[in-house]
Amino acid sequence: MSEVRKIAVLPGDGIGPEVMPVAVAALRTALQRQGVYLETEEGLIGGCAIDAAGGPLPAETQELCAAADAVLLGAVGGPKWEALPMQQRPEKGLLGLRSGLQLFANLRPALLFAPLADASSLKPALVSGLDILIVRELTGGIYFGEPRGVFLENNERVGVNTYRYSEHEIERIARVAFDLAGKRRRRLCSVDKANVLEATDLWRQVVSGLASEYPEVALSHMYVDNAGMQLVRAPKQFDVIVTGNMFGDILSDVAAMLTGSLGMLPSASLAADGFGLYEPVHGSAPDIAGQDRANPLATVLSAAMLCRYSLNLPGAAAALEGAVDAVLRQGLRTADIAAEGQGVELVGTQAMGEALLAALESSAGGEAP
Repeated sequence: MSEVRKIAVLPGDGIGPEVMPVAVAALRTALQRQGVYLETEEGLIGGCAIDAAGGPLPAETQELCAAADAVLLGAVGGPKWEALPMQQRPEKGLLGLRSGLQLFANLRPALLFAPLADASSLKPALVSGLDILIVRELTGGIYFGEPRGVFLENNERVGVNTYRYSEHEIERIARVAFDLAGKRRRRLCSVDKANVLEATDLWRQVVSGLASEYPEVALSHMYVDNAGMQLVRAPKQFDVIVTGNMFGDILSDVAAMLTGSLGMLPSASLAADGFGLYEPVHGSAPDIAGQDRANPLATVLSAAMLCRYSLNLPGAAAALEGAVDAVLRQGLRTADIAAEGQGVELVGTQAMGEALLAALESSAGGEAP
């Protein structure tokens, strides 16, 4: 009898419902090759949950996710819900899910597939062979710190957000980053703004204090403004970057453009026990929703991370990554990764999904790039 793995599927808003079926079909095929049966159940989150259930994170969705082996999410948000009060917007559903599931470690790889070197905004010589992993603390910092809000003070409105980190929050994310760096090229860069922010001065102290426990990893520090500049000046100097919630949010989007498109960047959000939520970085892209133009590859690569980190099935992960590499080498491109002047074939979401399944079912999808 086949082993069964249960995945909570949250398509969400915008292009989420378009890219998710591609990723689920590819994941199902990859798992079948490993003798694993995929059981899925869908839930609501974000704007669609607001419309159907009155809030961005229904209790049913939280229960569904807690009972699953992992969660695969599409995207949340869109202009339809931007006029709502902050606490009622779609993004609060995602933040609430991360917090409720204690998903404190966000892994965002910036890996450039060789066929996309010309799609990057930088010269191919600067990005060829690029492989960066950004480790972002996900449940603390300015996105969750209190007090927060808009208050009336001296007859005018004042906006307040609190950048706050405790020692144990910094230590646990730093240990994740040190461990991952030790399995890669053994270089870890901690990014902060310790010259002006006390909270990040503490960050630097705590990270530095752990370095002696990981003698095989070379630790360096960099201010966030310099890190942003270095990512576009000489990105291959980085191996693993560890940073706080807000800085990680910004730097991972910068790194995405090095790979050619946000449509190529997956992510994993992990709890201490390995449970994870996996989602593409590209967002809901409402301007192209429903037009068969969305790039599903980041969601497929997120499913590959799900196999590697939560299901402990590296063979399935390699098959998915290999299929992505195969379709790119065939010259298939969605609009976001189609560089001008290249002899490539422009395809839509569904056609890219069909090509991925064909690659998975052949030997071309068996090896990771």
